[in-house]
Amino acid sequence: MPIEFADFGKRLVLIAGPCVIESEEHVHRMARGIRQAVGEFVFKASFDKANRTSGGAYRGPGLQEGLRILAGVKAEGFPILTDIHEAWQAEPAAEVADILQIPAFLCRQTDLLTAAGRTGRIVNIKKGQFVAPHDIHRAAEKVASTGNSRVVLTERGSSFGYNNLVVDMRGLKTMRDAGWPVVFDATHSAQLPGGAGAASSGQPEFIAPLARAAVAVGIDGVFLEVHDCPEKALSDGANALSLGLLADLWRSLLAIDALVSPQIP
Repeated sequence: MPIEFADFGKRLVLIAGPCVIESEEHVHRMARGIRQAVGEFVFKASFDKANRTSGGAYRGPGLQEGLRILAGVKAEGFPILTDIHEAWQAEPAAEVADILQIPAFLCRQTDLLTAAGRTGRIVNIKKGQFVAPHDIHRAAEKVASTGNSRVVLTERGSSFGYNNLVVDMRGLKTMRDAGWPVVFDATHSAQLPGGAGAASSGQPEFIAPLARAAVAVGIDGVFLEVHDCPEKALSDGANALSLGLLADLWRSLLAIDALVSPQIP
């Protein structure tokens, strides 16, 4: 069923899927597997990963083929989130995606933000690793300047020295206090950018504890890159959650949310 912007205030929303479209068969298999594990969720996958560490790394099938594949997933009843990297991609992506995502490295690109806003779709802005929690609301305001206030902010960790990220849990409250729904990206927060030399590495053992901590602080959604075989993933497998671990983690996150959400304004 479709995702509504109001859902981010009514329940804990799950955004989950592989980093990038690896094949048509794989995204359909992943979407069905995730639905079997958790029920209702937003399926995410990128048609192009334009910010890979290495220029020779796999990027995805591209806009036209990627949107065709995602349209097939949507036809099975899954809400869709996908990234855009350039302003001209906003309109064609919006024909398929329910949520347009602004990558962290591009979160200050005014033309990209306003192009996404003008589509009327929900816009999920990844907070750049270089942006303070109390500053990211300015990116949301750029989208809202188009008349579209359906904006979500996603925390994915901040640069902490070289090849490392850290999550300041205080920032989740700071971002939420600015008046926008907040999502926590537990998988990219466990990434070690460029940690493998020509690729990023990660510490997936921290995905679950970080996710539980974020939900306890009070957030509106959780973002998880999920793969059925992370060690063979074509992008970001080192910090992806194994599909087999998803059901138990999601149950624990829902339990924490039910405990704390009535007490959090």
